Amino acid sequence: MSFRADRTSATMRRMEISAGQRPRTARGYAFAVGAAAFLSTTAIFIRYLSTTYALPALVLALWRDIFLVACLIPIFAIAKPALLRVNRRHLPYLAIYGLVLALFNSLWTLSVALNGAAVATVLVYSCGAFSALLGRIFLKENLGLAKLAAVVLCLGGCALVAGVLGLGAWSGSLAGEGVGVAAGFSYALYSLFGRSAAERRIDPWTSLIYTFAFAALFLFAANCLPGSPLPGSAKKLGDLLWLGSSWTGWIVLLLLGAVPTVGGFGLLNVSLTILPSSVASLVVSLEPVFTSVTAYVVLGERLSAQQLAGGGLILAGVVVLHAFEGRGRSAARRA
Repeated sequence: MSFRADRTSATMRRMEISAGQRPRTARGYAFAVGAAAFLSTTAIFIRYLSTTYALPALVLALWRDIFLVACLIPIFAIAKPALLRVNRRHLPYLAIYGLVLALFNSLWTLSVALNGAAVATVLVYSCGAFSALLGRIFLKENLGLAKLAAVVLCLGGCALVAGVLGLGAWSGSLAGEGVGVAAGFSYALYSLFGRSAAERRIDPWTSLIYTFAFAALFLFAANCLPGSPLPGSAKKLGDLLWLGSSWTGWIVLLLLGAVPTVGGFGLLNVSLTILPSSVASLVVSLEPVFTSVTAYVVLGERLSAQQLAGGGLILAGVVVLHAFEGRGRSAARRA
């Protein structure tokens, strides 16, 4: 009788754990989808600043990081000061994390300059495949057929949304396409660090503010290099104040750092505390779909049948991933 009671109690505990894990995983997916939605709006801000003011890309990235940090510090100081405190032993780790973020921003900007926005978008979402491999090697994350299928579906969907099926779209140099793949690798590395930070029990909002602060320092140094070879960097110190007395430009730049950047990277960091880095990266590949929809609603750009098909492929990849990941967890619990 006692043995039966123990078995019943253990079964009930397993059922309680399983019930608790399902909504937690669902929240992780919701955070990742929210991150994709926020990040997709950055294109509108960047397009406005680039076309209206010809703001150099790396100068824009620098001020984007600065404004994010400047907005979060007073909010955290008032609402939750503990988020501003970090263990000193984590500072070298966060500095490297910030360097990876700055590297991603720089490679992404360079990829756009060399390949164009469409091809660069597809290449950067090679991060899904890199995240799956890096997560398997360094974090021992599961790498199954469902995840590989999701990678293929998401990459194919991104290619359709970006419109790079024609051979003419890939007329750039091999070096440019290599830079684009490197941008995808650095994005995957950023996701890997986010997951690792969660395992180190660093709050995702604390890691956000510190990584962007370190990234701002690295980007400032890159912009101040004399004769910098990086496209879009400041050629002289005065270029850091490129917008001059244009208050409209400064307000738009502030909103870029305070809204889509905080929301996008913040929710991505939170999702990485719940989901494996490879899963979060694949879900965030919904960003091109949201970008296309936003461009249709806000800018009046029409969605082609090819873009709609691409969006369907990306959604299918995320659904396959969610369904089979959930089935895998259930099988593991039964075992």
